[in-house]
Amino acid sequence: MRGGTLQINWHDQQPVLSLDFHPASRRLATAGADHDIKIWEVASDGSDDKLPTATFKYALVPNNTAHSSAVNVLRFSPSGEYLASGADGGGIILWKFHPTDDGEAWKIHKTLLFHHKDVLDLQWSHDSAFLVSASVDNTCIIWEASKGTVHQKLEGHLHYVQGVAWDPLGQYIASLSSDRTCKIYANKPQGKSKNAERLNFVCQHTLVKVEYQNHDESKPPIKSHLFHDETLPSFFRRLAWSPDGSFLVLPAGLSKHNSEVVNTAYIMSRRDLSRPAIQLPGASKAIVAVRFCPVLFKPRGSNPDGLFKLLYRVVFAVATLNSLYVYDTESVPPILVHAGLHYAAITDIAWSSDAKYMAVSSRDGYCTIIEFENEELGEPHILPGSKEVAKGNLTPEIKKPVSLDSMKVDNSASKLEMEASPVAVGVRPPLLPTENITRTGELAEGNVACENKKPVTVDSMEVDVDDNKVKEATIPVASEVTPPPPVPTKNSASSKPAKRRITPIAIN
Repeated sequence: MRGGTLQINWHDQQPVLSLDFHPASRRLATAGADHDIKIWEVASDGSDDKLPTATFKYALVPNNTAHSSAVNVLRFSPSGEYLASGADGGGIILWKFHPTDDGEAWKIHKTLLFHHKDVLDLQWSHDSAFLVSASVDNTCIIWEASKGTVHQKLEGHLHYVQGVAWDPLGQYIASLSSDRTCKIYANKPQGKSKNAERLNFVCQHTLVKVEYQNHDESKPPIKSHLFHDETLPSFFRRLAWSPDGSFLVLPAGLSKHNSEVVNTAYIMSRRDLSRPAIQLPGASKAIVAVRFCPVLFKPRGSNPDGLFKLLYRVVFAVATLNSLYVYDTESVPPILVHAGLHYAAITDIAWSSDAKYMAVSSRDGYCTIIEFENEELGEPHILPGSKEVAKGNLTPEIKKPVSLDSMKVDNSASKLEMEASPVAVGVRPPLLPTENITRTGELAEGNVACENKKPVTVDSMEVDVDDNKVKEATIPVASEVTPPPPVPTKNSASSKPAKRRITPIAIN
């Protein structure tokens, strides 16, 4: 594993707000506060002492005539045929790929105008037929991509909707807002359209608060919000589903134990989306983005008593305001930690389709690219019906999601065991103090707006799971610091208020 911050002029030294890899190549698209969208080719020369390179290929609209304000998010469709971009002011543009004599070009296919305030996040349906957007106008909108029309408007949030995720199996949409709630919408089809069921998403769960048992039994239980409020110093809360749809990871988590406040992310099992199943280790800064590696890996067998009962390993990245953590479903501690990556807040994460590269964008105007060696993350797991692939890499073809059993959380273990040795992708000896992970197997969903369920009380230090006490595990993690170049003082073209600069330091 190698990587670092590439000192190139990404977006005229202005904040890079989003990025995404094309699903059938190593083309990287970036969006910035300069109103532009750029396409880069990511590659490496195989040398151990050099960083991966990003070569500028072209801008989608060189004259910046498409978006007239900062572009906050962009996402390629799973088919690779479309690219969606959302900007300040509420505009969304669908770009369509066109082969040319010179190679390729992306041309405007549809302009989607219905949001009346900034669009902060986007997500495609697994078949590339629909797109869901999240906006500062407190709503999410489902769009029919081929027609560029509004299919359904999802309302209910009371503040900015800063993240949205579409279940790869097509059954759920999840949204996360600065009103401190996460809403889970379930597809309840109504009638048929052109011999196909018409999508109709209905709110099934609203996650708001959790109730903890008070140590003093004479006092009432303690209620606490699950998520940060609107003072979170980021415009993004990018949640994500696993590639197989078995679980959902929610950023911007906030856990209070006694007087201590811990930044966290919650893992939701598909079997029960009314409450978190697992709470990730506390981070020093708020978690703002989650992105899953599109490749599934064969088990390593390093932790047969792990929390996830899957036939394969799933790898995902979690970004705080200033650090990057990479987890897999077979180990409790992160397999990789990068601290102090940028001088300003991290805004987005992207994986290449073959798991060779991972990219991170930041408001300091730079991007970090991390390269993994062949099978460094593991040997690819081939789902039934998928084609055999070359050793160490996956072919960049889009695979149809396979319906699988939901994630199973092991509730029989008496406690969470710490790995005796680092499970490592280039992890050095521990440099950080310990951090905690909690399995919230009986964590109450708090206020469930659409289904009345009785909250389950949870002790702030121990969780009753099948009559066994599950205690917090103490986990050392390692840190690698790759400081970026100094941030220019040029003002951003974004209409957003200026953010406080974050000085890059290792987590202490």
